[in-house]
Amino acid sequence: MSADPNAARLVVPDPAIATAHMKISRAHWAVRQFGKANRVTVLKVAEAVARAAHVKAGHYADWAVRETGFGVVEHKKLKNELSTLPLLDYYRDLDLVSARILPDTKMVELAKPAGVIFALTPATNPIATLYYKAMLAILSRNAIVFSPHPAARECSLDAAKTLADAAESAGAPAGLIQCVEDPSVPLVQEIMASDKVAVIMATGGGAMVRAAYSSGNPAMGVGPGNAVAYVDPTAKVDATAKRLVDSKSFDNSVLCTNESVVLTLDANRGNMERALRSAGAHLCNASDTDKLRDYLFTDHGFNVAAVGKSATWIADKAGIRVSPSARILVPVITAPGQDDKLFQEKLCPVLTLASAVDFRQAMTIAAQILKRGGGHSAAFHGEAPDRLLQFADMLPVYRVVVNAPCSQGAAGFATHLPPSFMIGTGFAGRSSVGENVGPQHLVHWTRIAYNSDASVPFENFDLSALDSKQPNQPANLHVASRAPVAPNGLPDSDRDMLRQLILEELRGLTGGQK
Repeated sequence: MSADPNAARLVVPDPAIATAHMKISRAHWAVRQFGKANRVTVLKVAEAVARAAHVKAGHYADWAVRETGFGVVEHKKLKNELSTLPLLDYYRDLDLVSARILPDTKMVELAKPAGVIFALTPATNPIATLYYKAMLAILSRNAIVFSPHPAARECSLDAAKTLADAAESAGAPAGLIQCVEDPSVPLVQEIMASDKVAVIMATGGGAMVRAAYSSGNPAMGVGPGNAVAYVDPTAKVDATAKRLVDSKSFDNSVLCTNESVVLTLDANRGNMERALRSAGAHLCNASDTDKLRDYLFTDHGFNVAAVGKSATWIADKAGIRVSPSARILVPVITAPGQDDKLFQEKLCPVLTLASAVDFRQAMTIAAQILKRGGGHSAAFHGEAPDRLLQFADMLPVYRVVVNAPCSQGAAGFATHLPPSFMIGTGFAGRSSVGENVGPQHLVHWTRIAYNSDASVPFENFDLSALDSKQPNQPANLHVASRAPVAPNGLPDSDRDMLRQLILEELRGLTGGQK
């Protein structure tokens, strides 16, 4: 039977996906050079990127709020700033580059960067997450390609270019930091499966995180939060209420570390309600609570229109009268039940208040709430170390913030936890990591291990020998300075490289035929 003459003779690939593959190939090329950079070079590039990012923290905060409609500009500016120079300072003394000789254990350790990182960033914290992941990639000598949430596409593209320009000006190879121009679910799914991607850093919805883990490539994904805060009778109630309101209203509560539910004991609930009102909360009566529940939770789940909106905006939509100065809304649940939807995660300034007969019952309620959001975070307010230890031991969380706002504390900005916009939820949250993710999670170490028998000598090593083993640089590699820009806007070296990448793509489409 003859072939159908009307059948398509050539299957044209999706241009956005083809471009994304080229970016991954370009990053793979860049990391071959940067992955051998010494510590001085790495810190130089990291410093340049951090400073460039810090200068534009406010600019991108304003842009992100305008583009997404989520959050508060001044709060996003602060988060952006914290993801630059303070983050670098936190990790400045962590050497993930230099080889290490350990004579006591007769071992030599050699750092091996992951390679190309494919990083998903959310609409709720687009720039802070992009800044943070870029800094982690640089400090661990990896290349990174971002796929931003479509709702934050424009600000993310521009921010990635700012960081890339700063990195290249400081001596990094071109292609070390890139961003996908036209993100989509099919594109993300295909790129996540690329054999040139070394690891996926997934921050976003649960479905996308699960897709990252099922891609066939190593992945670090973080699950949803649903933090419970317990207020013990030993707590300073006014200070605690202020922390809770400050935390829940911060950036209109788009951080997954924000408190979702606050629990106290029945005997202490009246004090908590008074203190919360004084701190700027609107305490909902039974009617307000029902209206709020109906507005926030529909037959399709949480009402995403409320994400990152202010308390007064949400109150207006729910038909609740509040003071214009109300910072958060507090629905009060008098008969806690695990199926109450108000015990679920709420990425908006709505903080559910409930109480228990005693500490044991409070822990039972908290454990039930954390069946959604396991492995994430919780907060304890009070001065009762024995109960604090029981609280931390009983609940399925990996961070317990004490007498501090959970939004900032669990993310390492009001505690000494590592500063992070990837909060590992570990085994309890179906994640591969239970810590706040840092650059150390993007480096593995080759260990040269000698026979432990004392009669077998451990030799002397000259680590400078590693410097002579650098791979030959490709002729078109951009290292220390910008190449002259061609009339079409691309450096000559980059045009040559792109030609090579295009040829590679064409060979792949034609089964290896030239």
